[in-house]
Amino acid sequence: MSAGEDYLRAYETPRFAQLAPNLNAACFSLMKLMPARFMVDRAEASGRLKRGGHIIETTSGTFGLAIAMLAATRGYALTLVTASSLIDLKLKRRLEQLGAKVIAIDDPQGDGNQRGRLEYLHKTLQNNPDTYWPRQYDSPENRLAYARLADLVVRSLGRVDCLVGCVGTGGSLCGTGGFLRELFPDLRMIAVDTHRSMLFGQPVGRRILRGLGNSVLPDNVRHEMIDDIHWVGALPAYAMAHGLFRDHGLFMGPTSGAAALVGAWFARQNPEASTVVIMPDEGHRHSDTVYNPDWLAGLKDWPISLEPTVLKRIHPAEETAWTRFPWDRRTLSGVLAEFDGSSPAERQV
Repeated sequence: MSAGEDYLRAYETPRFAQLAPNLNAACFSLMKLMPARFMVDRAEASGRLKRGGHIIETTSGTFGLAIAMLAATRGYALTLVTASSLIDLKLKRRLEQLGAKVIAIDDPQGDGNQRGRLEYLHKTLQNNPDTYWPRQYDSPENRLAYARLADLVVRSLGRVDCLVGCVGTGGSLCGTGGFLRELFPDLRMIAVDTHRSMLFGQPVGRRILRGLGNSVLPDNVRHEMIDDIHWVGALPAYAMAHGLFRDHGLFMGPTSGAAALVGAWFARQNPEASTVVIMPDEGHRHSDTVYNPDWLAGLKDWPISLEPTVLKRIHPAEETAWTRFPWDRRTLSGVLAEFDGSSPAERQV
């Protein structure tokens, strides 16, 4: 790490907050700096990324900001490929101020158009073979980066019985949980997704809640590690984010709200278990939306349930819904075969 990067370490180091006697949260300013730094360091060491080189990645949010901060301090050119439905003007300006070139691919379906973004990325790599692609969705380096988080959790909190985290690439939950299970083999891992994300077999469609879920299936999502899956709609996540700020002084984003909602429920149901929830994002990026009363006024009233509805069959739900499905450490293909035998790619709405 160069001297110019010392200030970045605080962004990727969580502070731990106790939300209940048996519930603690790892609260990040910018969690994605942890895997971004790990991946760039190893690319440099292996020669995949040369001095003054070019980096390209597909991202819809904070991984892009993290890699842009690193690229700026280390002198790399950077291209970030996103979807027109995802990139907000404030974030785009921040990325461009850091020197990144931001490519926004049309997204007529509103699902993030991950396939279109990857097509653009692959064409760029064909024309520029020396470009480094971190491959946050599929590279095992993403998961391996979270050994540091597992170490910080154990040093700060001791025994962990349950780990709760949102899933987008799969890196943070499956990486941290994998290392923690080396110490605590009975550790429960609860994945938090959102409706119309294909990660756990739902039909793909337009998602309101962003920062979790996906319209492609990353290799880093290790289904066989997961005990339970919760699908949280946008409104419950927004409401919990407000509650974190009001009750605990934690100004976090809606992804963190979704994770905290599920973590708090599990902790209530299991008062003897030590539960840790990963909260990856602060709320500043969402000050004009999730924390803006005028923006929220355009949404429905908030009939927020304190309990998830247990599903017997995987299906999408309304944005006020919170649903749960016992996954029981099975493969995705094994779970889907119990219903209709379709593949995730075939499940479209």
